Amino acid sequence: MKFWKRRRSPHAPPSPKRPEEPLTRAALTWLLAALALGVAPQATELSVWLSVLFAALVGWRGLIVLRSWALPPRWLLLLVAVLAGAGVIVDHRTLFGRDAGVALLTAMTACKLLESRGLRDGVVLVFLGYLLVMSNLLYSQDIPQIAYLLAAILVMLTAQVLIHRQHAGLTALAPLRLTGRMVLLAVPVMLILFVLFPRIPGPLWGLPKDAYKGRTGLSEQMAPGSVSELSQSGEVAFRVRFAGAIPPPNQRYWRGLVLWHFDGRRWTRPEEPPLNTPTPFTPEGAAVDYAVVLEPSNRSWLFALDLPARLPPHARMTASFQLLRDQPVNEVYRYEMRSYPAYRTGELTAMERSRGLQLPPRGNPRARALVADWRQRDPRPEALVQSALTLFREQPFYYTLTPPLLSGEIVDDFLFRTQRGFCEHYAGAFVFLMRAGGVPARVVLGYQGGEMNTLGGYLMVRQSDAHAWAEVWLEGRGWVRVDPTGAVAPNRVQQGLYAALSDAGLLPFLARRGGDSEWLRQLVLGWDILNNSWNEWVLAYGPDRQKEFLSGLGFGPADWAGMTVAMLIALSGFGVLYAGWRWRSRLARDPVARAWQRCCARLARRGLKRGAAEGPLDFAGRVAAGRPELATAVWEIARLYAALRYGPVAPPEQVRQLRRLARRFRA
Repeated sequence: MKFWKRRRSPHAPPSPKRPEEPLTRAALTWLLAALALGVAPQATELSVWLSVLFAALVGWRGLIVLRSWALPPRWLLLLVAVLAGAGVIVDHRTLFGRDAGVALLTAMTACKLLESRGLRDGVVLVFLGYLLVMSNLLYSQDIPQIAYLLAAILVMLTAQVLIHRQHAGLTALAPLRLTGRMVLLAVPVMLILFVLFPRIPGPLWGLPKDAYKGRTGLSEQMAPGSVSELSQSGEVAFRVRFAGAIPPPNQRYWRGLVLWHFDGRRWTRPEEPPLNTPTPFTPEGAAVDYAVVLEPSNRSWLFALDLPARLPPHARMTASFQLLRDQPVNEVYRYEMRSYPAYRTGELTAMERSRGLQLPPRGNPRARALVADWRQRDPRPEALVQSALTLFREQPFYYTLTPPLLSGEIVDDFLFRTQRGFCEHYAGAFVFLMRAGGVPARVVLGYQGGEMNTLGGYLMVRQSDAHAWAEVWLEGRGWVRVDPTGAVAPNRVQQGLYAALSDAGLLPFLARRGGDSEWLRQLVLGWDILNNSWNEWVLAYGPDRQKEFLSGLGFGPADWAGMTVAMLIALSGFGVLYAGWRWRSRLARDPVARAWQRCCARLARRGLKRGAAEGPLDFAGRVAAGRPELATAVWEIARLYAALRYGPVAPPEQVRQLRRLARRFRA
């Protein structure tokens, strides 16, 4: 035998190229369905022309399959691909980023369909389909989306099975059953890897900047109308689970940003260097412990009850008690906090005094004159605070989501003309009045209140709970929270936004209370329990949550080495269990092997164990020599087993005979 390959003569004619096996109709049908399912959720994100183009090309390829048409010529395919790529560039001004990348992937996949002929093209389309399915996770990772994508993966796997086994004579549902078994077997491995694979802080790679656009939340500046627009969103900002009693509504001020600078129209946040330790203050009451599950916002600030006394991992605090994370919150993030609702802060620094009294040199003369009149009556800061609150309380001010537009000097226009506004109007005007009177003050942006989900035992804070309030610095007390909105609409603080508005019909459905649709709200709150569990245990399952969970199971302090060892042991254990189950199930499906194994087991208990490489007839001869009284029965069973096992056909009557002999055999 020659073990070398004969060299081909350079003058020999080239061997004919082996034609590639074409895709069958069944494989192409499943593949088209899988690709359509992968792109369907993105129809609202893609341009209309691209969605129409993808549907048209998939439909064209489907007609080619059904009516056995010829594939389009290469020049036409090249023209469609160039026009589609140019359309993506015109729409997005680039080929990079989330939206442009997904659009280009969709267009090129559709074009690839029109040139797919053989198995290799089918495999390429399958992997493009997996990319299309995964790209949906850049837009949403909620439970319905995941369930839908799982169904799309099942269809894609079915198409892949048919592509690789398209001539195996499978029945119509056989590929789907095989795919279902594959997925079920992968679930334990997935769970082991999810729970035990060591997590690292932050993602493995960075996503494009436009992957996070479209997310609602507080911005780092406040102008008239900015918070009222946000309050018309029913999306959840974060959820809170308290370790003990829930604070009353008038203490549920979720601190976010502190705005110092006023340019005459908008309030902005200056750059403040974060500190490595929490800002010191003096607690004057019991602490509140709780855990926050924050929705993605693409912002670096975190939210906590006034005043936060603990730093979450990878976060720092500024001197204004703002919590800032080292990186933007682009995933569901869970952190544990401790706060003191009653407190007293320290002395005012020179920088804080300068910032707390900053105002434009000119503007809003009527407001300045009003404060000057207050100062003549009583210049004490506490008296000025009460004068401003009395103004809002006794004058015809209204709390509304649709305030009139402000023009010119916006503080004067609001205080003396429109007298209608939302929380940002009242907080901004109040801080202006305090600064004009020489009282250091600042604006705080965050959320106030929240709705208790009694079924789940946690507090839901929505974007509609966005709020702005003020802080003034008083001698001996430090920074003191003053909410001027409470002077106009006390129900806003105690009962929420819905109870404080006369135009509450403008609020999102989930921010309303009572009415005939209350049962529907309760149903939605029940669904939110599932969302919260999904967020806490799946989307927010990061390094800290993983260590906390494993430590709670009794693993002790979890580290990379311990988790890796536990993961390998769990995977090996599952492999052994699966191999044993496969052996037993195969044995259970084979009555011939099961009957023979029963006889061998009885002989082994009498000291006659069959060797691993010993055939049935050799074993029967050895048993007959050692136990002559068993020779007849053993030879009959062994010869029948060998005929059934190694013969061409196993007649049912002979199988039944072997099973009867095995049951009667006694060693």
